[in-house]
Amino acid sequence: MDGKNYSKKELLKKMVDDTFYYGELNKLALSSSAIKLLTDSPNTYKFVTNTGNKETSALREGKLVHWAILEPQKFSEQIFVNVSQKSAKAYKEAKAKYGEVYTRTEKEYAERITDHFLRNEYALKCITNCEFEIPNIGMIGGYPFRCKADIVSEKGIIDIKTTTSKVINWHYDIDKYSYDVQLYIYCTIFKIPPFAFKFLVINKKNLEIGYKDGTQKIFDNGKRKTELALKLFEKYFINGEDLDNRIIKIGGD
Repeated sequence: MDGKNYSKKELLKKMVDDTFYYGELNKLALSSSAIKLLTDSPNTYKFVTNTGNKETSALREGKLVHWAILEPQKFSEQIFVNVSQKSAKAYKEAKAKYGEVYTRTEKEYAERITDHFLRNEYALKCITNCEFEIPNIGMIGGYPFRCKADIVSEKGIIDIKTTTSKVINWHYDIDKYSYDVQLYIYCTIFKIPPFAFKFLVINKKNLEIGYKDGTQKIFDNGKRKTELALKLFEKYFINGEDLDNRIIKIGGD
């Protein structure tokens, strides 16, 4: 988005490095996360772009679980402080010194979830003979998009989600958290049909595991949201219309 041309082959090599993927490339290409922010509001997108996304406990937990399952070496390389609370003096000192650190409680929590996940025959089968954390980049609606698939197999893509929702009702989260946008973008960039995308879901509280195969309806919903979001992006962040003067007519009786 800086007006320059880049070699896709060279970008893909560099995208393996998280520092580049979440750093420099974040400024050059959109992502499902950016579309989700724009879907919420262009004001939200502007705020997060300018100030950074606040790391919630759920995001921290999800990141640790992903590492523990898919990149155990990266998980073991994290700095874990032998305290149960982030308010502890030792944690604050470690954070000041190293930046990104985690508590013993967070480590044990992620290990508990991972242990159960890897003992589930279906879940284990899903990640066997697969590649993990595979990046890709492509054009959608005239704009560059980046993505990184959790699991890539000969059958398609599997994305791991952690949740506190009842697994049996998790399909409601697809629209609520715009996971349909992620499916649409990943399927488009990796050039796979919706049914080749699978969500693999684990409840962080009761450890229930479930799956949801992609459908054309989820794909179409994600496409619709993405197209609407790109119109807002173009209007306020490309054409430069005044976002401060944006006004919304409220519906309802």
